[in-house]
Amino acid sequence: MYNVITASNLTLGNITCKKKMENSKEDYKIQSLDLETQKLLKTALKALSLPSEPSTVDLEKVSNVIVDQSLKDQVFSKEAGRICYTIVQAEAKHNNGNVFRRNLLNRLQLEFVAREDTRLRSLQEWVCFVTFICNVFDYLKVNNMPMVALVHPVFDCLLRLAQPDSLNNEEEVDCLVLQLHRIGDQLEKMDGQKMDELFYLLRDGFLLQEGLSSMARLLLLEILEFRAGGWMLSDTAQKYYYSEVTD
Repeated sequence: MYNVITASNLTLGNITCKKKMENSKEDYKIQSLDLETQKLLKTALKALSLPSEPSTVDLEKVSNVIVDQSLKDQVFSKEAGRICYTIVQAEAKHNNGNVFRRNLLNRLQLEFVAREDTRLRSLQEWVCFVTFICNVFDYLKVNNMPMVALVHPVFDCLLRLAQPDSLNNEEEVDCLVLQLHRIGDQLEKMDGQKMDELFYLLRDGFLLQEGLSSMARLLLLEILEFRAGGWMLSDTAQKYYYSEVTD
């Protein structure tokens, strides 16, 4: 049993589990998708693996299916970046093309523009979108560097999660902290000033905002310390937040 060593007996065990799941090297699984979607993705991957044959796969449709599924399935949104990476690599080898990546970025742009409407309509869909765009940022690289086109949209999404109304929602705080654990270091290397801006909001939220839940406040404290430690926790902090306590 994982408990934080505090009087309130809160736990960050769920964060630990999610981070381990997201960092897993297991192959992504599409068996949970409907049969038509499974068939489309498998057909695309198979066709692109045959460089000698012209591809008849509608890669625009494939990209839309992946985005649509990511917006309604939080588990899939955490794996979708890996799927996108696989398709981008396969298409590049197949015909040196970038149809899939271009359509994926266009669709992400549309969803990004509509992000506030999405949040108002469905908090779950909004959290899925943030998870997905951060996942794509993590996996898709250009010359082994993060895609510049995604840096500011990702920052804008995280900055939105750091606003007072979002900090009052544990689901959004949880999403924010998970993404920063995953890609915070990469983002800071791309734009340290924006990262400072984000953490000013998180610091002020932690210190000044009224009405935060105990869990939200604990999550904020942990991520503040995580960045201050160079995107890692000291052994002492690790024990404080995630100590294993025997009943």
